[in-house]
Amino acid sequence: MEEFLKEIKRQAGQAAEELLEKARLSRGDILVVGCSSSEVAGERIGTASSLKTAEAVFEGIYKAALEKGIYLAAQCCEHLNRAIIIERELAARERIPAVNVVPRPKAGGSFATAAYERFAWPVAVEHIRAQAGMDIGDTLIGMHLQEVAVPVRISIGKIGRAHLVCARTRGKFIGGERAVYNQDML
Repeated sequence: MEEFLKEIKRQAGQAAEELLEKARLSRGDILVVGCSSSEVAGERIGTASSLKTAEAVFEGIYKAALEKGIYLAAQCCEHLNRAIIIERELAARERIPAVNVVPRPKAGGSFATAAYERFAWPVAVEHIRAQAGMDIGDTLIGMHLQEVAVPVRISIGKIGRAHLVCARTRGKFIGGERAVYNQDML
């Protein structure tokens, strides 16, 4: 089990580092992560929640985010309507109202629980608009990404046994066929 936890922490950290680089995020941007610890362990989503597994994944991702000055937003499971756990500082900066809930492994999910237990001043919010995201185990993070989401291919396709999909966002293209676009925003 210890080797498995070390490996998923390494995979999660590497995946986050690659995504943050390819997504070209700036200090203060937001990375939303949804993670099924059940799927990471090779079980069906929602059936084998594991706080130890979630903590290992969280630690790998959180370290990479902190090093780049990126806020991590942890998506809860559908039992909490996919609420988001973030640092209170981010909620205040973005003027996002807090909701009153504390995630647990079977009501919010182990990954959100790990975030709540490790953030300095955690708060739950209902909505956020992140600039990039990691979906670990098909947790459906799209509702928390800014428009327009673009897939990002990285070298890792799985964390543990969970399917991994990464995304970044870009500004909308407007103006039609005669418009000229800023290549730095693509």
